[in-house]
Amino acid sequence: MTKVATNPAPQLASADAEFYFPADEFFRSNQPAGLTYDDVSLATLYSDILPKDADTSTSLSEALHLHIPIISSDMDTVTESRMAIGMALNGGLGLIHYNMPAKEQIKEVARVKRHIHGLIQDPITVSPDEFIGDVLAMMAERKFTFSTFPVVADNGKLAGLLSGNVVKDRYRTKKVSEVMTPRTALITELEDNVASDPIAAADKFFTEHIGINKMLVVNAKNQLRGLVTSSDVEKITSEAKARRKPARDSQFRLVVGAAISALRKTTGALDTNKIIEHVGHLVDEHIDTVAVSSAHAHTAGVGDMVKAIRQAFPELTIIAGNVTSGSGVEFLSNCGANAIKIGQGPGSICTTRIVAGVGIPQLTALHVASKSARKNRVRLIADGGIAKSGDIVKALTIGDAVILGGLLAGCREAPGEIMEISGKVYKSYRGMGSLAAMKAGSAARYGHDKNDSAKKITAEGIEALKEVSGYVDDVLANLIGGVQSGMGYLGAATLDQLRQKARYIRVSPAGQKEAAPHDVIEVSTRKN
Repeated sequence: MTKVATNPAPQLASADAEFYFPADEFFRSNQPAGLTYDDVSLATLYSDILPKDADTSTSLSEALHLHIPIISSDMDTVTESRMAIGMALNGGLGLIHYNMPAKEQIKEVARVKRHIHGLIQDPITVSPDEFIGDVLAMMAERKFTFSTFPVVADNGKLAGLLSGNVVKDRYRTKKVSEVMTPRTALITELEDNVASDPIAAADKFFTEHIGINKMLVVNAKNQLRGLVTSSDVEKITSEAKARRKPARDSQFRLVVGAAISALRKTTGALDTNKIIEHVGHLVDEHIDTVAVSSAHAHTAGVGDMVKAIRQAFPELTIIAGNVTSGSGVEFLSNCGANAIKIGQGPGSICTTRIVAGVGIPQLTALHVASKSARKNRVRLIADGGIAKSGDIVKALTIGDAVILGGLLAGCREAPGEIMEISGKVYKSYRGMGSLAAMKAGSAARYGHDKNDSAKKITAEGIEALKEVSGYVDDVLANLIGGVQSGMGYLGAATLDQLRQKARYIRVSPAGQKEAAPHDVIEVSTRKN
């Protein structure tokens, strides 16, 4: 009798089922131990998809959809407008931190929402009456790596272009107006001509005007409206095919979120009016989500904040956290949150578990929280403890998205100075519970008052350095490539299928060693 080939059934064989368990059975069998990412591994399954075809899209509410399930953390050494723009252009979301004046946070949000890819809408300018010495001092103080500046008069009109060729110490006593290229000699482009597609317009401009590498954009009144560089156009054009679809709102603006501080009156009570006023300004800038961020969100204060914001803005997507229990998820859901952040103490620069003795290992916390999340129809976001793309895959077998801090802190888009130590280049990275961060404004996140000098502020985080890892485009490409590989191994075409198909096994210390490169001398240390 001839055997007929059939597609193998994508179920676990009986022998497999004895060792590889679905989430409920696996975590129940490992009680009372708390497990995190390195404690487990996922069992592979029959697959009929290629990793590159795996769909990594997710949603944080009915209104907020992302093409990749990655959010940059609302930390003051991770996310400001530049990082948020990079995240959204790659399909993710950036949460702008609140360790800054309220007006500045609103401006940061506005920069993201008004961003036109490739067009620098608020370029650094100089005045015709400044001296070259003043320009050199500004460059040194602000650590600019460029030396060409548009020259704008007091009336806001374009007066010329200061070329980097003359921004030199030998000319420091000369005025900008003496050495600049005057307006009459400049070739510019009208704002209306670039509005629909700045990159296509700039590409045509640079092709037609050989040798020019800056396109100055002006309006009909000759007021400077933006700047496009030829290097940016070349970079964007070459990466267009590789870049993932940007995450945009219904009006084609990039998506962005912002963290909200628990503002309090002198009596200690929540200053609800100020909170609502600030969120209102953010909503006026078309913000897509606000994150009520606290180290311990299962509290009356956080609940009251979420309720007040939900009552004032019924359609706004609200992220709240952090908690590590099902009751915490249910509490925040009942208060009006759409998505809940899970994680207390897992971050590389967080010391909450050491200082306060609290916190649950991350995978166990996610699993316990997921039961309540399904019941209350809210999304889960895994926040903290992720060191590699494999950890993201494991987190997504339970949650809807992940928040990254340390993995993005070394990106050039992250805030902070770049410093060189022993030939290596680093950026600062600190926990929002570190003394420096709390004094800068995040004390409320940990239940302290930064202005109360009578009481000691207890740190729950450290200050550290991260080696510069390149641009966020490249970092996210590596991470999402790893996520898609994991989905391919499980035969999961979507993240929903990944959650349905995941089977786990606990890994011994020897198994953890086996999982990493071993018994060799590494010549390349690039990590996903």
